[in-house]
Amino acid sequence: MIRAVAVLSLLVLLVLVLYVPSAHPPERFLAQLRAEHEAATAYWGAEPATRMLDGAMRMQDATTQVTPIPAAKDAPSPAGVTGAVSREMSSVNQRLFNNAYFRAVDALLLLASYRLSTLLEWLPWLAVFVLAAVVDGGFARLIKAKEFLQHDPEMFALYASLGIVILCATVIGFVLPVTLHPLLLPCVPLVVGVLTGRALGCFHRRG
Repeated sequence: MIRAVAVLSLLVLLVLVLYVPSAHPPERFLAQLRAEHEAATAYWGAEPATRMLDGAMRMQDATTQVTPIPAAKDAPSPAGVTGAVSREMSSVNQRLFNNAYFRAVDALLLLASYRLSTLLEWLPWLAVFVLAAVVDGGFARLIKAKEFLQHDPEMFALYASLGIVILCATVIGFVLPVTLHPLLLPCVPLVVGVLTGRALGCFHRRG
């Protein structure tokens, strides 16, 4: 069950990530980024919002070095070739390097980087709660083993599957040009931590 949920979630994630840039122009992602930055500034304050935006820009600079999205600076120069070949190369460069899909993917990555930066901004503060939830699940598992209680594979599969679905839904939320509440992303580690702790508590342990 867990494997099937993981494969299905990843397939849906892949399809959406490839489809969304074709359904929305790059301006839509940039407008969404501006709206979320304004909301973050109003909700968290100017300084944290600025750190999130700065982190997103650094991530964007890093992703441009590893993603296969073509950049205009990489286009071959038509200089030094005959007129007909030069015109054909210019036409190809225009279609490839000014392609709306590639520009939408680039804008999508910027929006996703901003949302990931928002999550990372609060992750150190949330890590304590997540660690406590996982430790609590470990103690529950240990106590069940000492008391010779039966483990619950159905509940383990349920909690693990819910955690996988939430993680994939979070990644999908990174790329969708819809407004997310400023508290939504910071709550994801809390929910995943609780589910991880509950799944660990239901996992079988001998002795």
